[in-house]
Amino acid sequence: MRFKDKIVAITGGSDGIGLATAKAFAAEGASVYITGRSQERLDAAVALIGHGAVAVQGDAARPGDLDRLYTQIQCDHGRLDVVFANAGISELEPRPLGTITDDGFEQIFGLNVRGVLHTVQKALPLLVDGAAVVINGSVAGSKGFPGQSLYNASKAAVRSFARTWTSELKDRGIRVNMVSPSGTETRPMRAFLEARPGVEDMLKQLVPLGRLGQPDEIARAVLFLASTDSSYVAGVELFVDGGALAV
Repeated sequence: MRFKDKIVAITGGSDGIGLATAKAFAAEGASVYITGRSQERLDAAVALIGHGAVAVQGDAARPGDLDRLYTQIQCDHGRLDVVFANAGISELEPRPLGTITDDGFEQIFGLNVRGVLHTVQKALPLLVDGAAVVINGSVAGSKGFPGQSLYNASKAAVRSFARTWTSELKDRGIRVNMVSPSGTETRPMRAFLEARPGVEDMLKQLVPLGRLGQPDEIARAVLFLASTDSSYVAGVELFVDGGALAV
């Protein structure tokens, strides 16, 4: 019960890593608030999370939707202990240099970078001193996967956020860290792999542990970074990737 009486906000909490993390926080005593674009998925997620979880429909790329989330938390509790800036989007089709458009740039950076910025910035008035912020990154931020320029760069950008915000928020004792998974068994990932025979085997060959990650495995790393178990950990990027980058 590391998070008993703690208030936790998770963007993109209706599916995949966000949902697994929301369930883990709630099981350890937290009051969990999640966002997502689909009300239907949010309703299903709240039922799975239990423990009084609250869903606020919205898109993390839209500042007004984030305002609604934090207004709800302000009204209910008046404070916030943990933010998991999880919402993000990947490039479903390759976009090699020479084919990148302004619309494509806005789609990826609008959510993955500007959305993370607003998620954390708008939370600041609610965050208590000693709070924790965790950003969901990716091994892509440290790699040069072809056709993924925008996604790779967006994850490198939020890695920089974690470093800078650690310096800026240190006087309030707010720790900012980043968890960076490799390929993880989520619904969008499964759909992506099933449409591309052979890609899953290729991904597994890049991972020393020889498999995709599971959302619960990423969730456990997020809870570590958000808890007092990591009280002397700040500004780091924790790779949860089966050894893909280290080996």
